[in-house]
Amino acid sequence: MPDIVKTGLEVITSSWPSHLRKAKVGLLVHPASVTRKFVHAVDVCLKSPSFRLTALFGPQHGIRGETQDNMVEWRGFRDERTALPVYSLYGNTRRPDRQMLRDIDAMIIDLQDVGARYYTFIWTMALVMEACAEMEIEVVVADRPNPISGHITEGPLLRRQYSSFVGLHELPVRHGMTTGEIASYLKDRFYPSARLHVIRMKGWKRDMWFGNTGLPWIFPSPNMPTVDTALVYPGMCLLEGTNLSEGRGTTRPFEIFGAPYMDPYLLTKRLAGFKLPGVLFRPLYFLPTFQKYSGRLCGGAQIHITDRERFRPFRTAVALLKASHEMYNREFAWKEPPYEYEDVLLPIDILAGSDRLRKDIEGGVSLRDMESWWAEELREFNRKIRKEYLLY
Repeated sequence: MPDIVKTGLEVITSSWPSHLRKAKVGLLVHPASVTRKFVHAVDVCLKSPSFRLTALFGPQHGIRGETQDNMVEWRGFRDERTALPVYSLYGNTRRPDRQMLRDIDAMIIDLQDVGARYYTFIWTMALVMEACAEMEIEVVVADRPNPISGHITEGPLLRRQYSSFVGLHELPVRHGMTTGEIASYLKDRFYPSARLHVIRMKGWKRDMWFGNTGLPWIFPSPNMPTVDTALVYPGMCLLEGTNLSEGRGTTRPFEIFGAPYMDPYLLTKRLAGFKLPGVLFRPLYFLPTFQKYSGRLCGGAQIHITDRERFRPFRTAVALLKASHEMYNREFAWKEPPYEYEDVLLPIDILAGSDRLRKDIEGGVSLRDMESWWAEELREFNRKIRKEYLLY
C-alpha cells in the first residue's frame, strides 16, 4: 500500500490562517491543482467557509493547460462556470499588476512543480510574491510533493547575470525542494517584506517518490505526461538550448530525443561508453508532429530509467550533449535567442545558469571534470542555504 500524503490543498480549510478568515482571495492554479479525488482547487476554494474566492490566475500553458507547445502566450478571460475573472501570467505580463490584485486580500498558490529550476511555475510564484509584497497582500502557498523526491539534488547553480524566466534566483538545477520550501527561501533571501504562509502537507517525507504518495499524477503542463518525464526533465530540458529535438511532438517528450542527422545505433553505442548509472538508451526513429523537425524523420533514442535512486538526469543530459557535439560537430548547434523572454543570452547558458557548461563541452572537457565543479557549487548551496528552508 502506498503511503498517504495530504497536500496543502486538502487541508487548506482546517489550516487556514485565522487572521485571514473571510478574506477575499485570488487563486493561482493549473490543471494539476487537484485533490486525490480529482476535485480541482477552484471548487475546493469556492466551497471553503474560511475565505471568498474572487479571481483566478494561471501560469505558462494556461490555467486549463490548453497551450500545448512551449512559449505560447495566452490571454485572460471571464470563466463562464464561476463568473470569475481569469488573469494570464504568461502573456502581456508575467507579473500580476495592480489592477489584477486590486480586490484581493490574499493570494493562494497551488501549483504542482516538477523539481527542476527551469520549470517556470516557481518563477511565476516568485513574481506573484514580489507583486503581492508591494501591495501588502499575503501569499498562502498550498504545498505539494516534489515528484522526483526531496533528497537528491544535482547540477550547477544559477549565476545572477544569467537570470531569466527559466531561473530568476540562485537554485541548483534539481533543487530537491517543495514549492512551499522554495517560497520560504525566496521570501527570506529576495522578498523580505512578503507576507507568506505555507500550508504544509501531512505525511510527506523527503525520500518519497510520487508513486508512494497515494496521489494521482495529473500532468501539470502538456509535455509532462508522466512522473518519468519529470525525472528526466532536469537534464533533458537542456536540449531546448540546442537543435536537437527534445521529443516535443511525440508521446514521450523529454524521454525521446534526436535529430535527422543522427544515427541511433552509433549514438547509443557512444552513450553506453559513459557508463551512466540507472539508465539505458534504446535506439529509435521518430517523427515529431510539431516543434523541431515537425514531419521529418529523426534518429535518436529513448531514455529508460532502470534505477531512479542512482539515475542522475543532469549528468546524463550533459553526456548526451557532449556526445552530440563530438560526433556531429558540423550539424549540432546551440539554439540562438530569443528564448523565454531572453533576447541576448544563449538559451543553453540561461538553462545551465552560466556559460561554463557550454564552453566546457566546446572545449572537450571530460564529463568527470565538468561534474566536479558543479558538484562543489551544489555542496556549498546545500550546506549553507538549502538546509535552512527544508520543512519536512
